[in-house]
Amino acid sequence: MILDGIGSPDDLRELSGAELAELADELRTAIVDAVSRVGGHLGSNLGAVELTIALHRVFDSPNDRLVWDTGHQAYVHKMLTGRRDFSTLRQAGGLSGYPSREESDHDIVENSHASTALSWASGLARGQMARPPDDRNRVIAVVGDGALTGGMAYEALNNLGHHQLPAIIVLNDNGRSYAETVSRLSGRVADLRTDPRYRGMRDRWDVILARAPRIERVRNAAIEGVKSVVSEAPALQSFVEALGVRYLGPYDGHDIEGLERALWQAARLNTPVLVHVLTQKGKGYEPAETDRVMKLHDTSAFDIVTGRKPSSGRRWTQVFTDHLLDLADAYPELVGITAAMPGSTGLLPLAARDPDRVLDVGIAEQHAVTSAAGLANAGRLPIVAVYSTFFARAFDQANLDVGLHNEHVVFVLDRAGITGDDGPSHHGILDMALGLRIAAMSVLAPSHEEDLKALLSAAVAMDGPVLIRFPKGTVTTAADLDLDGSPPPEGLDARCLRQGADACILAVGDRARAALAAADLLAEDDIEVAVWDVRSVRPADPAMLDAASASPLVVTVENGVVGGGAGSELADRLTERAGVRHAPPILRLGVPATYLPHGKPDHILSEIGLDAPGIAAATRKVLADDR
Repeated sequence: MILDGIGSPDDLRELSGAELAELADELRTAIVDAVSRVGGHLGSNLGAVELTIALHRVFDSPNDRLVWDTGHQAYVHKMLTGRRDFSTLRQAGGLSGYPSREESDHDIVENSHASTALSWASGLARGQMARPPDDRNRVIAVVGDGALTGGMAYEALNNLGHHQLPAIIVLNDNGRSYAETVSRLSGRVADLRTDPRYRGMRDRWDVILARAPRIERVRNAAIEGVKSVVSEAPALQSFVEALGVRYLGPYDGHDIEGLERALWQAARLNTPVLVHVLTQKGKGYEPAETDRVMKLHDTSAFDIVTGRKPSSGRRWTQVFTDHLLDLADAYPELVGITAAMPGSTGLLPLAARDPDRVLDVGIAEQHAVTSAAGLANAGRLPIVAVYSTFFARAFDQANLDVGLHNEHVVFVLDRAGITGDDGPSHHGILDMALGLRIAAMSVLAPSHEEDLKALLSAAVAMDGPVLIRFPKGTVTTAADLDLDGSPPPEGLDARCLRQGADACILAVGDRARAALAAADLLAEDDIEVAVWDVRSVRPADPAMLDAASASPLVVTVENGVVGGGAGSELADRLTERAGVRHAPPILRLGVPATYLPHGKPDHILSEIGLDAPGIAAATRKVLADDR
């Protein structure tokens, strides 16, 4: 195999055109095989194979600074920079699913979120300007068209153009982010991608001019002429050039030779330049090509023949989706809002039933939140559904646009807590600490399926901003908590799951099940602890606080950052209620203030002491120290 002989990008430069085509096939096979076994980002990487080969043949990484926006399109980059073994992808101690400085000098930016690469490129290019001209390295940012729906990307484009910073922006345009790209600009570019006159004429020119390869300038002129005649793609060109950024393209993103010519042309320019590349997400693997919704964007392990994933049980997201449909029937004013992830956050069924009641704003969380404030003020009931990790991007808007004005916006945060495979940038551990900094925010954390439904119903009926969070994965059931047949408490009341006089555990959200198991372990040592399912962190249930105040020790447990999180909030309320002198000692257990690597959630939770043995050990130690 040719791939076996690629130890670094230097090895690519010795390959012929035929060998490069064979290498592209081998890379696609290797990616599909690896992701089918362990899960990962598939469609975006299959579409970037030829582009990545061309980038590494033209530029001298790591001397030239190559930045991947979001990083989920960098699998080929990893394979071409000495990391061919993907058997440990996203496994504890194995390869990260994103660029990682710990893995390679070729990785400049860690697990970035979307729309950030152009700002990185701006800073890197400005930093190069302080060096002598002969000692400057080139800066290349590879961004998806979805990234251009984020405001930060536009801010960076403006600054790159205004200061004429020499950076190369490679726009990997496949028409999608997680979902179809939400952008009028991308829509105009799509006119070019699909216009039969352009595609047909370009195909005919390719056949004719392939027989006369020396008339390269004629070919390029002809293609440029076709574009100008049949397309309004100059919408993108006009936009970026109005900002002072040169535009080249569009180019076939699966033509390595043509891509290399375009990249060399861009490299000769000492200005900011955007190279527009058209690719097909999921290329070369039929199940990904034909997946209309996600293009197998981020997937768990799957059957390589069919592309289908094995059933993994009912998920938290599905519970939210089903109940949202019921709530939409009861509240005609309800509208769902998401940031480029309607499928992942469970809004597609509502969108399919009533398209006008779901708004996808693109990768623009800040805009999503402030527009939700406006919708609420106009009498609508906005449900902002995003991953927990992305809520941090819109904290200022949640605080000052929603919170300050006490607008009734319900934030539904999926993938809260330790998420596992995607590593430090995607763990959803900050949302409670951030939400609790917003004075008007109510913060809810269901522990199981029926509780999520009950708290969602309560949230939409409340006033002011409400945050409700739930974890990734298979939903916990009432049976898991020994609650069969027991309905959720009224409103926001907490629930006492177990009685005990030696200590009181206040368990937040998905930690209720672990807390009950910890109580069983402690009972083996004749330590009887009460366990409360908190349900509502703010406002906290007075009955729960009263019961906890009478305990010799209170232990708060949360799947979120411990500093300023739910434990801090509950400790403050206990102190207020019992008084400083009479408040019991409080042990707060949660996620430490560090960047946790990727790995399975259960493994990480065990490592940081948030599983049943960890909770039991920490409680036992404090009780022993106090004796």
